[in-house]
Amino acid sequence: MFAESGQSDLSVTLRAVYHGQVQGVGFRYRTTRLAQQYPITGYVKNLPDGTVELVVQTEDKTVLEQFFDDMMLTFATNVTDVSVEEIDSEAHYQQFQIER
Repeated sequence: MFAESGQSDLSVTLRAVYHGQVQGVGFRYRTTRLAQQYPITGYVKNLPDGTVELVVQTEDKTVLEQFFDDMMLTFATNVTDVSVEEIDSEAHYQQFQIER
């Protein structure tokens, strides 16, 4: 799902935007509960256009692949589209949380 990067000791940050029925259905809460099962940090938040933004960071892309697979299984009936991109991030998140 993700391209290989040269070094695995550097943190990887991905940004995903989820479209569909993703606000007002417990998406952020359930995402946070799921994220706590993985060694990832970042945040999830509602955007004004009705989508949900997810930013996750870890040192292992395999962990991110597993997390995103679980996200799609959990939200298969809610999500109509998702865009995922690797981003440069100066921030190093301490935990995973809901942002407002």
